[in-house]
Amino acid sequence: MKVSSFQGPLGDRSVNVIPTKTTPVAANKRHSDFSPINSLWGATLEKNEGVSSAMTAVEDAIIVAGGLGARMLPASSAIAKESMPLVDIPALTHLVREAVNAGVKRVHIITSPKKDLSGFFRDNTHLSIHRKDIPEELISPFADVEYQVHIQHVPKGFGDALSCALHAISGPFLVLLGDNLLIEEHTPPSNYVASNACNLLVDAYVESGLPCVGLSTVQDPENYGVVVMSDNKIIEIVEKPPRESAPSNKVLCGRYLFTEDTLSLLEKYAYEEFGEMQSIAVQQHWIRNDGLVGVDLSNYQWYDSGSPLPWIKSQIDHALRREDFSDDLRKWLESRL
Repeated sequence: MKVSSFQGPLGDRSVNVIPTKTTPVAANKRHSDFSPINSLWGATLEKNEGVSSAMTAVEDAIIVAGGLGARMLPASSAIAKESMPLVDIPALTHLVREAVNAGVKRVHIITSPKKDLSGFFRDNTHLSIHRKDIPEELISPFADVEYQVHIQHVPKGFGDALSCALHAISGPFLVLLGDNLLIEEHTPPSNYVASNACNLLVDAYVESGLPCVGLSTVQDPENYGVVVMSDNKIIEIVEKPPRESAPSNKVLCGRYLFTEDTLSLLEKYAYEEFGEMQSIAVQQHWIRNDGLVGVDLSNYQWYDSGSPLPWIKSQIDHALRREDFSDDLRKWLESRL
C-alpha cells in the first residue's frame, strides 16, 4: 500500500490519498414521499458479457462520504452513516455496486480523518461459508474494482470534497452522495440487483457529451436544490427556495456525472469566494455555456440515511417492497396501528 501526502489542488489543506490494488486484502494492509416504481433490470458487469459501449464511457466514480453525520448522533459516533444498513445491506455497499454496475473501473471514496470504513475494504469472503446464498460482492463490495481513499481534512463542502480526488481522475466521472440511495429493485441479498441510476446518467452523457445531474420529484422542494428545465436541459438552479416560490418540484438527488473541466472550474469558482455554493456555481457555469442535462430518476425510491426519521421511513418502505419481508411486516404494522 502506498500512501502519499500533498497539498490539495485548491490550496490550504493537505490530502492523504491511499491508492489500493483491486482486492480488499491490499486495503486491509494499510425524504421524500415514496411512490410506486416500474421494474428496471440493470445488468452487472460480472453477469453480462455484452456490455454496451456506453458502460465504458466513464471509468471513475467518486462517492462523497466525508460528512460527520451530526444529525445521526449518537449512532454516528459508533458507526459511519454510510455503514448503516438499508435493512440488511449497508448504504455504501449499495453505492459501490451501483457504480460498478455503470461500468466504472475505479471508485474514489472521499472521507474524513476519523471515519472508519475499513470493514468495507477487508477481504470478507470467509464469511460466505455462513451464507452461501449471498453474492460475494455484497460481502466484499470492493473485491472486483480498484479503489482509492481520499481524506478531506477540512470540511469545505461538496465542491471541495471532489477536488480531493480529481488529481487522480482523467475524463468524465460519476459522483454519488454517500447518504443518498436510489433503489428500483427491492430484492433480498440472495437475489440482489444493483441500482441502474448511474447507468442512466452514463447513457445521457454518451448521447449528449455534456455534464448530467440526476433529478427527482419531491413535495418539499424548500429542502433541496430546485431546477427549472427546458426540454432535457437545466436552465436554472435555485438552492432551497421557500416552498411557495419554488420554481418546480424537480430537485437534485445526489447523482451527478461531471466532465473533465470540473477541476479548472472549481479553481475558477473558488471556495473562498463562493463557499459551499461552489459546486452550484460550477453547474451554473455549464448552464450558461454548452449546457447541463437533467436525468429524471423520479421512478427510483430515494432513501436518505442522513437523519433518523427519513432513514426509519426508508427502512419500512424498502422492507414493505421486499417479497421476503412485506407480508409479515405489513401484518405487524397493522397490529401496531
